[in-house]
Amino acid sequence: MLPADIADFTGREDHVASLHRFLSGATNTDRHHHAPAIATISGMGGIGKTALAVHVAHRLAGAHSDGQLYVNLRGADASPLQPGDVLARFLRALGVPNQVIPADETERAELYRSRLADRCVLLVLDNAATEEQVRPLLPGTASCAVILTSRTRLTGIEGARRVDLDVFPPNTAIRLLARITTDERVTAQHTGAAQIVTLCGGLPLAVRVAGARLAARPTWHLGHLATMLGDERRRLDQLTAGDLAVRASLALSYQGLDPTVRRLFRLLGLFDLPDFPAWFAAAMLESSLDTGIEHAETLVDAQLLTAADTDVAGQQRYRFHDLVRIFARERAEVEETGESLASALTRGFGGWLALTERMARHIPGPCYAAISGPGPRPATGWVERYAPSVEPGLWFDAERTALLSLIRQACRLGRDDVAFDLAGCLEKYFDVRGMYSDWVDTNTEVMSACRAAGNLLGEAVMLRGLIDVTTWISEGGDGDAMSRMHDDAFRLLGMFTLLRHEQGICDAAVMCSWALTAAGDHSAAITYATRALQLANQSEHQGGRIRARLALSIAHYEQGRFDQAAAGLVHALDEARALDNPRWVATVLQFAGITHRQLGNLEHSQHMLRESLTISRHYGDTYTEVLTLLALARLDLQRGDPAARTTAEASVALSREYHMSHHLAEALEVLGEIELADGFPARAIGHLEESVAIWRTRGWHSMQATALTNLGKAYAQTEPLAARGAFEEAGAILTRLGDTAKLAELLPYISTHGPECSQEPTPPRVG
Repeated sequence: MLPADIADFTGREDHVASLHRFLSGATNTDRHHHAPAIATISGMGGIGKTALAVHVAHRLAGAHSDGQLYVNLRGADASPLQPGDVLARFLRALGVPNQVIPADETERAELYRSRLADRCVLLVLDNAATEEQVRPLLPGTASCAVILTSRTRLTGIEGARRVDLDVFPPNTAIRLLARITTDERVTAQHTGAAQIVTLCGGLPLAVRVAGARLAARPTWHLGHLATMLGDERRRLDQLTAGDLAVRASLALSYQGLDPTVRRLFRLLGLFDLPDFPAWFAAAMLESSLDTGIEHAETLVDAQLLTAADTDVAGQQRYRFHDLVRIFARERAEVEETGESLASALTRGFGGWLALTERMARHIPGPCYAAISGPGPRPATGWVERYAPSVEPGLWFDAERTALLSLIRQACRLGRDDVAFDLAGCLEKYFDVRGMYSDWVDTNTEVMSACRAAGNLLGEAVMLRGLIDVTTWISEGGDGDAMSRMHDDAFRLLGMFTLLRHEQGICDAAVMCSWALTAAGDHSAAITYATRALQLANQSEHQGGRIRARLALSIAHYEQGRFDQAAAGLVHALDEARALDNPRWVATVLQFAGITHRQLGNLEHSQHMLRESLTISRHYGDTYTEVLTLLALARLDLQRGDPAARTTAEASVALSREYHMSHHLAEALEVLGEIELADGFPARAIGHLEESVAIWRTRGWHSMQATALTNLGKAYAQTEPLAARGAFEEAGAILTRLGDTAKLAELLPYISTHGPECSQEPTPPRVG
């Protein structure tokens, strides 16, 4: 009774071998030796369950000399076959006359088992619905073997070997495509073949349909079909050939579901999520968490969702096959009203916003004002119950990909308020994890969407984050980094001023202060930092107070007013601890440690820097860690501690790895100083030349002057003409900055390498 084997059967080699061994009796370690061997093959529609079962059955046919029984139980249809009807069919196949077959199903089952006793028969029960449908059809003796296939996992079948089929990997899918068309065609057009199997999601039925269409059209280029499949709204239309259709296969699974589960399936499919946690099902149904999980698991049992691995945050996750998601969206467009679709999107985005905002509060990072849009959030009772059980950093690790997908979808759908809210919540996570490219790409895309929508608030919030990451991390761009920061910060200040958003104005004013300090305009820097502090007090922006005090202290530090800088940092540290933001506790500690080193309080400096380093390493905050290592290297150099070299080298390595241009310039300058102190001017020159070259792209003029001065000292021992050029360039910068103290220290070097060396000084070999 077996159907014909599939001539172009492809893949599943491990499953074929394992099932053959188990069902042929080659091993009985997984079953009792008096019981029949039973194997269940489960998977979504179109995954190849029947193909595998029939292929294995043909390989086993010779070992089952008394015959092979086969039936399609139509388990996915609206009216599956009744066990009694199947028993009658099997009894007739076993030679029982019609008039002898009992009317009672139980008696039929008894006669059936009697006829199978001591016979060696293989049964293939294809497309089963439930255990109840199958159980009367199972033989009672070990001489028989059974292969069951079902779209649901028949976990109630005792002693069965279970095989769950997944989609084909790309290479296997391409092999199947080649067998249906021709090897030569696929080899010659491999790129098109790869695109086709990717768009089919590796689903064997979809690949088979695509191959059948190509086989019927030998003049088609494979890229042509790939282009047709690329239109997501018509993809299922293209995956039809004769009586093979992916949509029809999926519809069978869908139609057998409870109405509430069908609705959950439709609504989940609206979102561009690679996978999602269990709570999302509850949010979509506005149900309890337990009910949401129960219905999601029903979709898993129906093979319309896949239960993915538990994520790093300990959450159970689910995912759609791409073609199943397209089918879910089709059903949503047909069965849901426009109002219900809009409501579902609002509810889904709102659920992610509510939980993401909750988690973001506990991530250490930039203490900007938390500025949100007017997007609705659902009732958060379930969030309050769910969130405490998950560590926020691990939660963001688990949800990063999902959140980025949602942000892109929100931009496409014109939901810019959702996009900038979610992107804003990710900024601290991106910062502390060092994911700077993700930060730049996300804010840039969302800022563009907000600008197109006329959403000035969203545009300003995205620009605020972009200024931070592109100033201190990213390379390239026009002019130097601090000049760009100056222009962008004042543009941001104008945007928040237009919006009359005091906390936003405060954040922008701090950025203006930093840019002015870098340019050497310390008076203006203090003015803007003081204004920011006033605004922070007025608007109760605690993070703004910390940032404003730090900006003030940096301006005082650059002027050589170390006592004033240290006094301001005392208040900033108290407020950072009260804010419970470890990132800013570490940041203030590092600047306080740097300041106390200048004051000669070396033990106090070391204590603060060590505490800062411990915090940053605990949170994996590489940016803060590197700056603290630099400060410790300078401290060790001042003390004559040989550990300075190792610490500086670690700073250089981390700065290069994470593309921290600002830190790299300073780390190279420190390492150059160490080489000079150890009597290796040639090695110092290499580090210092690179440092000066980077400082010219950074635009922090006092630091550039320091690097030039040390480069001049290194040149002085080997190339006096180049030394004069470095000293004079440093002197010009210090003159422009009005830094008379450092200029006075530099003048002896300039005079020593004066005009008698050359009429035209040789510039440093950098740039």
